[in-house]
Amino acid sequence: MAQQDEHPYRAGVEPTQRIIVTTGNEVAGMRIEKYLGIVRGIVVRSPSFGRSFVGAFKSLAGGNIKEFTEVCEAARHEAYEMMIAHAEQLGADAVVAMRYDATEFMQGATEVLVYGTAVRLASG
Repeated sequence: MAQQDEHPYRAGVEPTQRIIVTTGNEVAGMRIEKYLGIVRGIVVRSPSFGRSFVGAFKSLAGGNIKEFTEVCEAARHEAYEMMIAHAEQLGADAVVAMRYDATEFMQGATEVLVYGTAVRLASG
């Protein structure tokens, strides 16, 4: 599985070492000094032929299909990293109200979107 700075991205959370990211509308102990704008990351991904073949075969038995889960996790992580880069370009300290969305783009391909509001923070 892919790693970033020795942190596996599928540890239940994305690391927030570069900037703070929250699904909430505020950051505890800080005040929002300036709203910089909406930031996003978009990835359209489909499984490789091999993963599709193995995943389709496993779907006959039911249950979680690891091959498809790995593709989804990688797409979410890549979209998240794109959103972080977008926020850094704006000089953000944090992204608030972060959300994920996924839509089937076409049969076999899924769009993963992560978005939020980039902000500059001040103490208190």
